Order: sequence, then C-alpha cells, then structure tokens
Amino acid sequence: MRHGTDVTENGLRHLLNEWDPIGVADEVWDEYDCMLTPLLQRLQNGAGTAEIAAFLRRELEEHFGLTPAPLDPEAMAARLTSWWTAAAESR
Repeated sequence: MRHGTDVTENGLRHLLNEWDPIGVADEVWDEYDCMLTPLLQRLQNGAGTAEIAAFLRRELEEHFGLTPAPLDPEAMAARLTSWWTAAAESR
C-alpha cells in the first residue's frame, strides 16, 4: 500500500537527507527511506510535532544507535510538520 506520492516521498527524503543524522546522505541517498512510510502515515493521520519527534527519537536510538539530543529531533519534527502543512496547501 502506498502512502504518498512520489513527489511527497521525494520531498520527505530530501528533508531527511538534509538533516542527515548519520552523515552519509552524500553517498547513500536512500539511507533514511526506512522512515518514509512511518512518517507519511503519521503526518497523514494528523500527528503533531511531539508525536513526530518521539518517532524520530526512537529511530535515532533504536534503529541507528545514536544519542538523539545533539541531533535535535524536536527541531526536525517541527520542520517536517511545517513542510507537511505547506505541502497540503499546495495539493
């Protein structure tokens, strides 16, 4: 089941690659694709910044084995929810 259009997925991928918490996006453009569907599902279901931040924090800790604090998942969550709201207005 597809949860987003290619444009939406590419936009989200771009944002995740700009954030690049493990520092490999220049070499591995799809490193964060594991987060695309879960994030799109949450955004489509109206998740707010706190829920998105909690998801990002869990991914950083459990999936990537990183300490989330210096990566500021809350700021990234705010950026993602703002992007989603702006994208929805243009759809």
